[in-house]
Amino acid sequence: MPRIPKKREGSLREKGKRITQSRGKKSQAARQLIETGRLYSFDEALDLLKKPELNYARFNQSVDIAVQLGVDPRKSEQMVRGAVVLPHGTGKTVRIIVFAKGEKAKEAQEAGADVVGGEDLVEKIRMENWLEFDKAIATPDMMRHVGLIGKLLGPRGLMPSPKVGTVTFDVGNAVREQKSGKVEYRVDKAGIVHTSVGKISFSPEQLRGNLLAIFDNIMRAKPATSKGVYLQKISFSLTQSPSVTVDVVSIQNALKAS
Repeated sequence: MPRIPKKREGSLREKGKRITQSRGKKSQAARQLIETGRLYSFDEALDLLKKPELNYARFNQSVDIAVQLGVDPRKSEQMVRGAVVLPHGTGKTVRIIVFAKGEKAKEAQEAGADVVGGEDLVEKIRMENWLEFDKAIATPDMMRHVGLIGKLLGPRGLMPSPKVGTVTFDVGNAVREQKSGKVEYRVDKAGIVHTSVGKISFSPEQLRGNLLAIFDNIMRAKPATSKGVYLQKISFSLTQSPSVTVDVVSIQNALKAS
């Protein structure tokens, strides 16, 4: 490794120090804006995310939610999982592949799928470790082939599943839904659902609409065996911001009023 001259090395250290201090000040200002222990109402939390002290990043940040549920994910009957088409989309460009043959392959292409194939596509992923896509859809007859690459797709959340509508013969509609802003969610081992609901550039009304759609879907997915309080804790955050804890009652009231 080439040696950096002392003068240049010192300037690099100073530059790095200034960047760290700058980032630290912005992060500190963001944390000071949020009152420790306070539960913000639904609308207050959205207004807070829009403030420049929190939205200081130089890119269009994602708006993320974390929902603590009163379930035990170790029990299969309490595994909460679902999918919903957000009314205002996600703000992201989604790359979609479809495992299909014949007329269904043609249908997927016409609907806007980025890559369509059969066993050849399975082989490409298996041999080349090719994973340059965000969502995968498959017709039921192709799943015996797709299962061969389950160890590649599964851990990355890319495995098609009938539970979220990505294993279907209606591939055209499935592709259109994914392109228009369909999000999937699944409770993790700690009983928390994490997902994105749009971009901070969205209007408050658009974010509110997307949030109500995802919360309504999560409520409908409540397992029959779940006892006690189902929605336990909710927080909103941006890609680079501290989280804002939201009053669960205000979310429930907004759902009732919608």
